[in-house]
Amino acid sequence: MFNTRQPATSSYLRRVSPCRRPRRHYRLGLRAQSGGSHLVFARPLHSWRILLPPVVFTGLLVALWTWKCLMMIIFQNRIIFMPGMPPGTRREEIQDYSKQCAGIRWDELHIRSDDGTKLVLAVAFPPCLPGAGMPEKHVYVLYMQGNAASTPPRLPALSAVLQEIRNASREQTLVTMVAVGYRGFWKSQGRASERGINDDTVTAVRWVVDLHTKNHGATKGRPVVILWGQSIGAGFATNLAARLITSTGRENKAKVDSLILETPFISIRAMLEALYPQKWLPYRYLWPFLRTHLDSWANMEKIATRRSVKIQMVVAENDELVPRHQAETLRQRCENLGISVKYHIVPGAYHNEASYRSCGRRAIANFVLEQSNKN
Repeated sequence: MFNTRQPATSSYLRRVSPCRRPRRHYRLGLRAQSGGSHLVFARPLHSWRILLPPVVFTGLLVALWTWKCLMMIIFQNRIIFMPGMPPGTRREEIQDYSKQCAGIRWDELHIRSDDGTKLVLAVAFPPCLPGAGMPEKHVYVLYMQGNAASTPPRLPALSAVLQEIRNASREQTLVTMVAVGYRGFWKSQGRASERGINDDTVTAVRWVVDLHTKNHGATKGRPVVILWGQSIGAGFATNLAARLITSTGRENKAKVDSLILETPFISIRAMLEALYPQKWLPYRYLWPFLRTHLDSWANMEKIATRRSVKIQMVVAENDELVPRHQAETLRQRCENLGISVKYHIVPGAYHNEASYRSCGRRAIANFVLEQSNKN
């Protein structure tokens, strides 16, 4: 009288039913149609689930590369020029390094570029004022620094070179050294760029010529002007020399006699390839978007039009930034163009140590003395 049948629930049917439900899996079978056979899937294969991860990963990688390339193009001047590194360098004073300058006195002077930008120079004048019976030779060394830090930390090394020149010349030559504070560097105003710094160096060399004319007039002859550039400064030195040599206007009165290229490189494009040697990286292919070129290779052709210009290359043996073959390529370029070039390797020196080592310091001092004696 009582109904003992249990409800036909799904769990109950699974236990008592002799027929099992088929498992959900892909089954592959063969069916014959018209004497042939073809593959048949029991369920559709969702291929998008397999393709989605690699597609997303590849898309993210391409987006990352594109973003970094775009940032390198937009902020390239901030990457190339680093006037704020190390932190606090723009607040440094000449007095902070005066005890390390071997008795050489440096003065801080202010001038203005053609566009009104305020520039700062560090100038080491001869120890005594010229007068009757003083030497007839006046040499001006215009120093252009690398891409980071400011002028004061470099003064001890410059002072050591200047002291060696003065000791060897025995007061037969008056040497004035001028370190240029690029726009955006040290206490100079403005923002660093190749075009702006090119104008700054022209202003500095024009100031040197005006200084000589003011102090000595035409009675003491033309001054000997030597451009000394370190790293990126070497690029600006060749830019300036090429510009002055080919100029026919106001800039033509400033004649460059010699160049000292310390740890030089061929161009920014060549450095881009050196910093990113992997051909699968896109960064080395961004050179068409460069706004800063510093192409010493191209400048040498213009410099070669004045045969009297002499070049001294000072190369660090263990340069960790600029491959040595770039300086060797520039030397070969000079020789092919008929430019007189001297090539000196500083043993054991790294990129920023070439002029700090006694070997490099002596090579620079001897070159300055040779050029002053030839003019």
